Amino acid sequence: MAIAWLLLVGSADVLAEGKPPQVHGASAILVDVQTGRVLYNKNSREPRAVASTQKLLTALIVAEEGNLWQTVTVQLSDTLAPPSKLYLKAGQTYSRFDLLQALLVRSANDVACCLARDNAGTVEAFAEKMNRRAFQMGATSSHFKNPNGLPIEGQRSTARDMAIIARNVYANPVLRRIVATKSFEFHFADGRVRELVNTNRVLRTASFCNGMKTGYTDAAGHCLVASGQDKGRDVIAVVLGSSKAHVWDDSKNLLEWGLRL
Repeated sequence: MAIAWLLLVGSADVLAEGKPPQVHGASAILVDVQTGRVLYNKNSREPRAVASTQKLLTALIVAEEGNLWQTVTVQLSDTLAPPSKLYLKAGQTYSRFDLLQALLVRSANDVACCLARDNAGTVEAFAEKMNRRAFQMGATSSHFKNPNGLPIEGQRSTARDMAIIARNVYANPVLRRIVATKSFEFHFADGRVRELVNTNRVLRTASFCNGMKTGYTDAAGHCLVASGQDKGRDVIAVVLGSSKAHVWDDSKNLLEWGLRL
């Protein structure tokens, strides 16, 4: 069942008691995972490019359809995605679960294309599934055109919509475990082994952070969907259109502030 709503409380930008930290990103939102209450809001309905944070939706669709230990054969079209990628080779086979880990931990664009094509037949057909699933959840201000967040005309989302998607990902036990993975060994089909380190710096530096997904393009700026847990409380922060100098601290400070409320 989709977690399809966020509860807005009040009309000002700050929607919870206490002074929130400064957020430098163009838009942001902080939500209580259990209740959906919005604790902080900054331009959260403003349409924006969200870069690789939309891989959360890609992963959700794949995970919900199951059979994660079934193998996928890489096709040449999958390998043509621009970096960052794992440089998978056509003809190699991997389990969907291993590819999901590489997608969410290391944000590999060729992996996103491989999973999307495996799931829906083509990347374009998968994008249609992304839009249907997002609308079903209540993320109605989004339009997705690829599974990896690379720039393309007409693709957009909002901080609010990404928070709705993130809550659904957080509710999925498999994905929640993957987004909390700080690093793992990826075994290539040719026998090579490479340690993949999570691109989420907050996960590696803040004990209360337990996921979720980074994103960056020139069009989107630095983006981060981050989750945190402490003393039975769970919060999700989305920061979009930020800078490398601020996105980590802004996200960490939002999580920490929300967990203290």
